[in-house]
Amino acid sequence: MENAISVKRTEPATMTAIYRKVTMRFLPFLFICYLFNYFDRVNVGFAKLQMLDDLGLSETVYGLGAGIFFIGYFLFGIPSNLALHKFGARRWIAIIMVIWGSFSTAMLFTHSATSFYILRFFTGVAEAGFFPGIVLYFTHWYPATRRGRIMALFMSAIPVSGIIGGPLSGWILDFFSAGHAGMSGWQWLFLLQGLPTVFLGLAVPFILDDSVQAAKWLSADEKKQLAAEIQLDEKQKETTGNESFASAFGNGRVWLLAMVYFCIQMGVYAISFWLPSIIKSIGFQSPMAIGWLSAGPYIAAGIAMIAIGRSADAHRERRWHLIFPMLSGALGLVVSSLYAQDAMIAMLGLTLATAGILTALPMFWPMPSAFLGTVAAAGGLALINSMGNLAGFASPYLVGWLKDATQSTNLALYILAGVLCFGALLVTQVSAKAVNR
Repeated sequence: MENAISVKRTEPATMTAIYRKVTMRFLPFLFICYLFNYFDRVNVGFAKLQMLDDLGLSETVYGLGAGIFFIGYFLFGIPSNLALHKFGARRWIAIIMVIWGSFSTAMLFTHSATSFYILRFFTGVAEAGFFPGIVLYFTHWYPATRRGRIMALFMSAIPVSGIIGGPLSGWILDFFSAGHAGMSGWQWLFLLQGLPTVFLGLAVPFILDDSVQAAKWLSADEKKQLAAEIQLDEKQKETTGNESFASAFGNGRVWLLAMVYFCIQMGVYAISFWLPSIIKSIGFQSPMAIGWLSAGPYIAAGIAMIAIGRSADAHRERRWHLIFPMLSGALGLVVSSLYAQDAMIAMLGLTLATAGILTALPMFWPMPSAFLGTVAAAGGLALINSMGNLAGFASPYLVGWLKDATQSTNLALYILAGVLCFGALLVTQVSAKAVNR
């Protein structure tokens, strides 16, 4: 009761100043980490523009290799989050960033389909705990009422990775296309975008703190107020009464949200791995032109993420702020497919699809963390993330297989639009009372 009273008596302006201090401490660094996380995950989409011809690989092989990353991700997502909960964020996130950065850099040694599969698989294994670990980490610092905008700011690294990564990747492929130091452009791409992750991992222990009480840069009074607000947030969660790590696996809401997340990720990875190829199929051939054109949809996504994230927090409404972006993404995929012969309309469709699908990501994550207690969240968030990211295997493989079979991505885009609509329907089955905080 004392903690609850102390939170209520804290002036909003004071808490806003404290949270601004917390956000400025962590968010810029974690944003950069997630930026390179996404570079390392999807730069294979740009490398494909040269790598397939150099190595004689098919579209199906590429789709399987792009997707097999997520088999490793699925298998090790929960164990990795359990390790983070046990050993602390500073230590564990540092370890996995150094390892996945090393594997991502090693992609430059790909010489066959087998080596491509192996390196992608182990990159997924190493990376598995990063994102769910960060989502869990935010629950230790921010109450549910502030998490929507924080997740939107953090996950805006995805569109920024497209805004920066598209032109940068196109430039690297063009500049090094003639071969430098005995390496092709796609090999330099993996090297120059993989190594920074290793150095960022080494910096993690100097930036992150495992708990509010461990933060030496906060005053004693600031620590007390933050801890009280987080404790009050925990008490307000609608729980099942069993808050063990394993309890999340028997929670029906967790499995329902895992299905929703799978549907979202089917769209996300279609965009992430195939946007350069889809733009190329519209009629643009230069890697540099493709890189710059791919930045446009990501700019729209970044704006949409921030605007809708603020709206969700302001209205304390989660479900419709997720459903609308998912349906917008589905519509964009259909438009880009129907008007594939009209470059301008097709690009507008891809822009709508990218903005909608990527905005759905930060709108999703405040939902499970709104009703899962701290210990259960370690298991529940990892389970949702691991199950959802199986779409990272299914989506690129489906698109690659259908493209080889039909010589077009149109059928695949229609199927993915249907999956997003199904996911939006599932969201309506989520209890508003449990997530609208």
